[in-house]
Amino acid sequence: MTPPEAPCVLYFDDEAAPALRLAQAAGLPAQAIERHRFPDGELKLRLPVNETTGRLPRHALLLRSLHQPNEKLVELLLAARTARHLGVQYLTLVAPYLAYMRQDIAFHPGEAVSQQVVGGFLAGLFDAVITVDPHLHRIERLEQAIPVPQAVVLSGAEPLADLIAQRRPNALLVGPDGESAQWIAQAAARHGFDHAVCTKVRHGDRHVAIELPALNAQGRAVVLLDDMASTGRTLALAARLLLQAGAASVDVAVTHALFAGDALQVLHEAGVGEVWSTDCIPHPSNAVPMAGPLATALQSVLRT
Repeated sequence: MTPPEAPCVLYFDDEAAPALRLAQAAGLPAQAIERHRFPDGELKLRLPVNETTGRLPRHALLLRSLHQPNEKLVELLLAARTARHLGVQYLTLVAPYLAYMRQDIAFHPGEAVSQQVVGGFLAGLFDAVITVDPHLHRIERLEQAIPVPQAVVLSGAEPLADLIAQRRPNALLVGPDGESAQWIAQAAARHGFDHAVCTKVRHGDRHVAIELPALNAQGRAVVLLDDMASTGRTLALAARLLLQAGAASVDVAVTHALFAGDALQVLHEAGVGEVWSTDCIPHPSNAVPMAGPLATALQSVLRT
């Protein structure tokens, strides 16, 4: 009897480096999906089938981090449906960053609840989803947003805490808003860091107000810790307040380094020293690799 083919990691050429790191950590082969763009913007994909059988393995993993997500969602649709046609029976999405999770309720009549729409879309394509620190507010579990048989959530809090312990021993960890409280507590507990959380009132995408908690920042090395940073305005405002309160230094650590536009400049102008992130989204600030934790998570999925 011919032994079953090993599961393979499928990836697109712009994510070759993280895909190969993941494949090496998981001990799996990795193969690229060929992509062609027509002059009108349409995409043509070609999946890497076995030369003898013209098929893919029974279990395949597709790595796609969903920052700048709109075209990538079309890629997922084409790749996933084609993979099923080519013999894949169990398809796992490894998305270190998940897009469209923040809009989880209609704040005004007529608004699309994108978390439900995109979550349902992904559930119709994949049997399992592995991600890191999804931006969930009013739900507790990822499978409530993406109803798949297996939904695995990892966190960057503890790996970032390990880095902070090396770079800023005895740091004071501060979260920029109440939503970060549990995440901050998780990171702080790993090395016994003092920690606190700010109060944030948002007036728009780029306009927020912040109040510092009751803390003594005088002479402390403070690290602002969050799951993601986009415009950087909230973190910059918190940094200014902490420095005014006497902090010796303020650094920033985030799981997802979105950092749109002039975000990094805004942070440094506010007095932020170092900026550290995981490599869930490629960025010059990447300091914490996630291939190992992602590969470990894959093992539970591969046993299915």
